[in-house]
Amino acid sequence: MNAQLPLFREAFYRRERRSVPLARAFARTALADWGLDARAEDVLVCVSELATNALLHGVPPGRGYRLQLFLDHPGPLRVEVHDSGAGTPAVREPSDEPGRGLLLVAALADRWGVGERNPGKIVWCEFTAPADRHLQGVRLKGPAMPDPAAL
Repeated sequence: MNAQLPLFREAFYRRERRSVPLARAFARTALADWGLDARAEDVLVCVSELATNALLHGVPPGRGYRLQLFLDHPGPLRVEVHDSGAGTPAVREPSDEPGRGLLLVAALADRWGVGERNPGKIVWCEFTAPADRHLQGVRLKGPAMPDPAAL
């Protein structure tokens, strides 16, 4: 049996409005390269929301944010947005017109949270592993690591 190497993609975006569509396009390309079609739209919505939150609330003037995508097979697909702003993001009530981004992330992702970073924070979300119900039947593209027992 061959184990898959973890797959990783990273991009940095400046504090500018066009960064959100660029982050979404970056994520769409990574998902396509990895052969992940299932739940791609959910992932892209979450990337948009986390990038928008970073842009609006977490990126001081002259700084930017980092988008990281991880896929560790078998394991979850993880989206992380790193910013240098203060504060802790929280889900707001559905009646709040602005600020529903994390409500969408919480609804679409299997898990989400906030991690520490100095300065700033890491807001992340995860989608279940390909062996689980949401990504069932997905074939991962990418390099394979040989089984240590076969060496």
